[in-house]
Amino acid sequence: MSRQLRFGLCLALAAIVAGTAIGADRQEEHRGEAQPAEHRGEPHPGPSGYQRPVEPHGWNARPGTFDRGAYQHNFQAARTYRIGPYHRPPHWVAHHWVFGQILPRAYWSAEYILADYWLFGLEIPPAGYEWVRDGADALLISTQNGEILQVEYGAFS
Repeated sequence: MSRQLRFGLCLALAAIVAGTAIGADRQEEHRGEAQPAEHRGEPHPGPSGYQRPVEPHGWNARPGTFDRGAYQHNFQAARTYRIGPYHRPPHWVAHHWVFGQILPRAYWSAEYILADYWLFGLEIPPAGYEWVRDGADALLISTQNGEILQVEYGAFS
């Protein structure tokens, strides 16, 4: 091997070792430390003068008896609300639900129930029913067996 080739290889190897050592030193500098000041946000006290919307009068006066036929509809929502990301239950895929179908139990656990349904223009659910979210849709379901009584498509974005 020529001297020039050996010298070039030695220089390349030295550059690689030095680069790795510098990277390791930089990682050690920040390990266990808080983020540098320029990367931390400034303190924010939160909104002032904000009042949580109060429940409308009679929001939980759920009818004990009701006409199922009056509820059994698949509506397109009159308005779309943005309430944050939706995470489908693990191992489930998107589905287009309609009234009369049975929603699997994984979809009506506490994290999917819309307890503040009035904030989204949804009707007062009858006793034994709750509104739940599935993706962009709101579903009125029986809490006994998961039967879908009504669907509001596109209620959320």
